[in-house]
This record gives sequence, C-alpha cells and structure tokens, in this order.
Amino acid sequence: MPKAVVIGAGIGGLATAIRLRAKKYDVLVLEANEYPGGKLHAKKQNGFRFDLGPSLFTMPHFVDELFELHGKNPRTYFNYKKKNTICNYFWDDGTRFSADAEHDKFVSTASAVFGEAEVNIERYLAQGQKKYDLTASLFLEKSLHKRSTFLSKDTLKAILQLYKLDISQSLHETNSRAFSSNKLVQLFNRYATYNGSSPYQTPGIMSMIPHLEMGFGTFFPTGGMHQITQSLFHLAKDIGVEFRFKEPIIEVLVGHGRVEGVKSQEAVHYADVVVSNMDIYPTYKELLKNEKQPEKVLKQERSSSALIFYWGISKTFGALDLHNIFFSNAYHKEFHHIFKVKDLYEDPTVYINITSKEEPNDAPKGCENWFVMINAPGNHGQDWEELQKSSRRNIINKINKSLGVDIEKHIVSEFVLDPVGIESSTSSYKGALYGAASNSKFAAFLRHPNFSSKIRGLFFCGGSVHPGGGIPLCLLSAKIVSDLIQ
Repeated sequence: MPKAVVIGAGIGGLATAIRLRAKKYDVLVLEANEYPGGKLHAKKQNGFRFDLGPSLFTMPHFVDELFELHGKNPRTYFNYKKKNTICNYFWDDGTRFSADAEHDKFVSTASAVFGEAEVNIERYLAQGQKKYDLTASLFLEKSLHKRSTFLSKDTLKAILQLYKLDISQSLHETNSRAFSSNKLVQLFNRYATYNGSSPYQTPGIMSMIPHLEMGFGTFFPTGGMHQITQSLFHLAKDIGVEFRFKEPIIEVLVGHGRVEGVKSQEAVHYADVVVSNMDIYPTYKELLKNEKQPEKVLKQERSSSALIFYWGISKTFGALDLHNIFFSNAYHKEFHHIFKVKDLYEDPTVYINITSKEEPNDAPKGCENWFVMINAPGNHGQDWEELQKSSRRNIINKINKSLGVDIEKHIVSEFVLDPVGIESSTSSYKGALYGAASNSKFAAFLRHPNFSSKIRGLFFCGGSVHPGGGIPLCLLSAKIVSDLIQ
C-alpha cells in the first residue's frame, strides 16, 4: 500500500487525507497543534462557546461528498440547516437591510430599501452566476498549472466570453456600473473580503462570489462551525487515517528530485507522497529551505488578516441574526489603511457573528456569544496592543450608535485574537487569512500550484495555494490534489 504524509490537520489537510484513503493510500497526518481543524477551532469561556475561525458556511455538498466517497451517510456525522436570512446590514444613518435567502424577496426588498430598480439587481445577480458557470470548472476545480486544463471545451468557452468576466476593471468599478445606490455598491463590494482582498483592487470577476452565498445558500452546522472539522476528523479516523498531534515537521526530505518523506521532532516518516496543508510561505522557508524557492510567488502581497473580539454579552438583541455587518462610512479609506498604510482605520466595518441565535447552549440564558471582527492588515510589526485598545473603542462606538445601546456594560467575558495570534497558532505568514491577496487580475494564476514542478511526489493544499482561501476552496484544493495523485 503506498504511503502518504499530510502536513497539517486543517480542513484542507483533513479532506486530502480522506480522499487519499479512498485511493488506497496509507495516510499519516502530522499536526503541530494538539487539535485538528487549523483555523476552524473553538473555545469555551465563562459559559460561552465561540467558533474561533471561519464563520460562514456555504456549499455544504463539498463536505457531504467526502463522507459519500467512503459510502458513509453524512447525516450520521454531520448536520446543518439552511438560513432564511443571509445577513443583516446596518449603516450609521439608520438604514437597515435584512438580506433574504429567497431570490425574489431579496430583489424586491433591496429595491425598496436602496431605491434601486429591480431590473438592475436581477441583472447583476444573473451576471454573477454566469461568471461562476463560465469559470468554476477552470479556476476552481482544476489545476491552473497543467496544460490539460486549458485543452478543454470549458476553457475555450470561457476564453470566448472573457469580455463578460470584468477582469480588466475592479470589483468596485463593476458594482458602481451596475448600481446607482452607493449603499448597494458597498454591500456588494464587501464580497472582496471573502478572499482577503480590496474591492478597489480585486478584479470585477469577483462579483461571482455573491452567487456562492445567494445561489447556493448559507447554512449553519449543528453544533457550530467547529463541527465541520470535528466531523471530518471522526470520519478520517473511522476510515483508517492515522493522526499524530503536537508533532511539528522540521523538514521535508527530498532526494534526487523526489520527495522521500518528512522529518519531525519525533521521528522520520518515509512516504511516497507528501502533501503540505501548511501555509506555502513557511512550507518553503522552514521545511524546504535547502530547495529552490519560488521567490515570485512567496513575495506576493498577502491577504488581509483580522482583529477579533470574542465577547460574552449579558443581553439578547432581536435586531441581530447569525451574520451582521455594520458598515464604515468611508469604505475606500478603510481598505487604503489595511493594504497601503498597514494600519486600522478609525471607522471600521464591523462583522458580528452570533451562533447562540442558532445554538442556544452556546451562551447562558438571556445572553449571546459575539464574535466581533474587523478586517486588518497582516502582522508587520505594528503595536497590536495599542491597536486593540483603539479599535475596541471604535467598534463599541459604532455598535452603540447603530443599536442605541451601551454595549460596554453588557460585556461579561472577553478574549482577543489578532494577526500575531493567528500567525503563531496557524503558521499563516503574517497572519494572512487567505494566503496571497487577489488584488490583481492575474492573482489566480500567480497562486502557488497544488504540486511541485521540481520535486516529484510533493503536493500542496489549503487556503494559501490554488484555488484560494475559505472553506469551499480549501475543500476543492484537496480534490485537485487527489486528482493529481495517481
């Protein structure tokens, strides 16, 4: 039986291990932390449970597929329900919008709230779906670095309709052309943050991202987001994947242009195939430091990071749902600070995720568990202690203004995660949540491929390589790797 070692038990590593078992590989997963899941982890404090990482769940069929691959019923391991409300939006002038999951209701309500013609909204959503349909099989489901990918009817079809993809203009320009309402432009601009980019730099093709949310739906996993990786971990163990935790890798072993295995702090593990789920930057700089470095890829601009306050709140809010966004009054300045100044803007856009809306046991009775996040630059040596203090004040002021409450007196539990903490706990270079940023029209092609062209048997999965960050794309990276491995 051929042997495979997977470095890292993040969601991409778990999915890769599960897929390689289906190919009859003997799979060993080595993880530096004492738990599986990577960024998809959880913590309990003072009676509150918090998901620490990704909070949006879309395209659950990619998770189900992993169970079905082994003849398992996904519902035996993992359950979820579709949300009727995608997100609640708030602006400082008192405007509020609840985005309905039902297409027609979303269009009619958005038209009424923003004074936008329904035909404009319908056209924009249809164009987003078209972009997804044209490019998904090329950009998301296959390696962009194999000649066979480009020798297909799907590729030819996409090339012939490049003019529909808005590659040569920014997402903001695409949205401004589509809508007369500045607030609606801002609402759709925010989807750039789904890959850690700026809407003023990332190309207009990213207007397909709303389709992942609106076309496929948003979901909540029973037990919270952490249950996604927990269920995959249990599946992996049930099908014979071996895990070793608290065993960081020191080196990927290479001989005569071929991978031979890995060396950890505990032992040498020989393998026919090695797959790194670790961020591509430390993979090369720490584990492959004696090999030729892909400097152009490693020097790419990194995606945004996050500053997250986890608050136990001694009050419930009927105006809030699972997903809530309080918009900045100066969106362009906010992203300028993040990507150019490497600083936090004084009027940030605030995202609040409250899983106790769906799982009452996530908070004591009469309370809520708030995951309060703002987009942030990566760790470039800033004074994060001071940035935490100033951002906390700015966030509280925005929440108080929008909800008419003194939220400070209701915070009964608190801990904070900043880019430094994200970098140290997940090995994400500079705390970037999505690897490289997608702030250019060629960004998709510049991401590191899912395989090494120099070292046979070495592969890469996860959010820092093709096709990108976020749960669905990490799961697709595992599928691409599996398809590449014979």
